Amino acid sequence: MNGVGVGIGQRPVNRRQRAVKSLWTGIWLIYLSAPVTDLLHGGHSTGVRVLGWLGLAAFVTWYMLLVFRTGRGERNALVLGSLGVLAAQSALLALTLGREWLVLFVYVAIASGAALPLRLARWTIPAACALLTAVALAVPGGRAYLASLLIPALLGGFAMTGVRELVRTTIALREARATVAQLAANEERLRLARDLHDLLGHSLSLITLKSELAGRMLPGRPDEAARQIADIEQVSRQALVDVREAVTGYRRPRLSAELAGARVALTTAGVLAELPAEPDLTGVGEAGETALAWALREAVTNVVRHSGARRCTVGLLRRQTLDGPMLELTVEDNGSGGPGVGHGNGLTGLGERLTKAGGTLEAGPLGPGFRLVARVPVAGTADVGSPA
Repeated sequence: MNGVGVGIGQRPVNRRQRAVKSLWTGIWLIYLSAPVTDLLHGGHSTGVRVLGWLGLAAFVTWYMLLVFRTGRGERNALVLGSLGVLAAQSALLALTLGREWLVLFVYVAIASGAALPLRLARWTIPAACALLTAVALAVPGGRAYLASLLIPALLGGFAMTGVRELVRTTIALREARATVAQLAANEERLRLARDLHDLLGHSLSLITLKSELAGRMLPGRPDEAARQIADIEQVSRQALVDVREAVTGYRRPRLSAELAGARVALTTAGVLAELPAEPDLTGVGEAGETALAWALREAVTNVVRHSGARRCTVGLLRRQTLDGPMLELTVEDNGSGGPGVGHGNGLTGLGERLTKAGGTLEAGPLGPGFRLVARVPVAGTADVGSPA
């Protein structure tokens, strides 16, 4: 509403919003026309009229303050005390000035529903109505006004309890939405951290290996060293592109590209690589392919950086499991047993990726080497058990 309207459960934050809320709260004071008419044309003396105007002004001020500050966390004892003051004013004015002032008890009941929780309002609203009945029976001619005031007091009071609960629910939903937004921001930070870890770990490992290889080639084989340096430049540029895409959230690695990159990285590191041909990804969703691509990248990076292996075998096979058909990626090496005791940040991130894609991750020592198995679901059951 461009700073003018006030949403349900939302406090006014500027002067215009306070004016709007005051208008909507005060518009119901039109039903005080009966006491105003009595003061103007009721035949009271000047002193009585002055006292009546003062009493009415005090009642309206107290009522507006009580209703306007509803939901700001005041203690129930303070609200109950304020309602007691309003009820006492209503009884005093009605008993001294006449039956026209019985309408004030309707406002007492409404204020009870607006300012108190239901567990208290369900007692204070009937109490206000009971006091209204007692005063109406004591005021001359009040019995005629009782039926027309008792029902509005009951209905208005309990209607305000519903409005109060609506306000509280709206506030809770607004807080929940803020919490969800915070959780989404945290999840995005975790996604970015995982992507940067996987991207830079692989690329920097390859750059380090090629730099060491180029250093060993100099000065005896400058042409081969120049080719390695050119490869370093290409990997660096691609890493920069990947980081930019990861930051913007648009990068989705392809399994075929990661297989080609794994062959280059393993060969450069002097590891005998056995990799499958172009994979068949029929029935595998984008999330599943992305998770397998990240798993292959992380596994190959660990082989190159940590294992000291001389051979690495990558397998891709469709299997039937208890959870249904799966595409299974296996990476095995004959090195020293992987990245160390427990799972590092890379394997932890892989587990999270695969879980989101509906898959599973298994990783651990295998004899003298290390074995990683990543599975993602496949739509359909055709060719289960065949190489992918």
